[in-house]
Amino acid sequence: MDCSRCAAPAVTWIRYSGEHLCREHLLESVERRAKRELRSQVDLVGGETIAVGMSGGKDSSVAAVLLREILGFRRDVSLVGITVDEGIASYRPGGIAAAQRLCGRLGIPHRVVAYADAVGRTMDEVVALEPGTIPCSVCGPFRRHALNLAAREAGADYVATGLNLDDTAQSILMNVARGDVERLARLGPHEEVQEGLVPRLQPLRRIPEKEAYLYAMLRGIEFHEATCPYAERAQRGRFRTILNELEAESPGTRHAIVAGYDRLRPALRDAFPAAPLRACARCGEPTVREVCKACELRDRLGLPRPSIPPVALD
Repeated sequence: MDCSRCAAPAVTWIRYSGEHLCREHLLESVERRAKRELRSQVDLVGGETIAVGMSGGKDSSVAAVLLREILGFRRDVSLVGITVDEGIASYRPGGIAAAQRLCGRLGIPHRVVAYADAVGRTMDEVVALEPGTIPCSVCGPFRRHALNLAAREAGADYVATGLNLDDTAQSILMNVARGDVERLARLGPHEEVQEGLVPRLQPLRRIPEKEAYLYAMLRGIEFHEATCPYAERAQRGRFRTILNELEAESPGTRHAIVAGYDRLRPALRDAFPAAPLRACARCGEPTVREVCKACELRDRLGLPRPSIPPVALD
């Protein structure tokens, strides 16, 4: 089958648009949408530092490459790669190595922040302490805590993640199913800057997971292709299955969910404005409560205080 835009052989069929695309037109399509999405999320005036959360997987690796190319002409904007080492022995070392190699090729510095330092224990140790817990319910708050801390210490004005269209639509469905409207209102990308919290950017927000994967393969971007051993116990997997079934029956469902949410976002933000932050009584990190979620989990699990000191709020 030939490309719908030229006579070259197609490499994929985009069901939601009906197009067959060749290599060059797929790459151009992903790059154009990522650039447009980034520009809709942030207006860079110069002097900014963007931290790229890099797991070493396909999405964060593609995000890092695209940001480097989109912003390559901007000498007044710098990038730094940050990898959170959760301490999952069978999974994370390969991702760290892949992220380090990619940052080296892109010519950007790379930092690693470990759970063992940021929260006091590795994820493998946490799971051993509570075998019955859902690991992602603990890992998520710890990862956000560690990434924000590392980004702030790197002097970053923004944190860019590899969150793709599938991830975004899944998050929206999950919060709707839970009735958690306040969390729904707080989903990224973040438009309001709150002291102590580095706002998130999501350049792949309109890019389906399959297209990010194809982009990485066609560009020869090295990434760590592995699945977290604890992921099968995550609730997100159920919503991934539901969304995939909906998309198979009605192509374009993922785009419709995100587009519908974006139309609701202004009303959600007005109804649930960002709560004022205070310093956590345990670690000093920003939180809306007396004790942040990461420290709440640390207390429950009986974990020691972290060895990385927080940056105190004014």
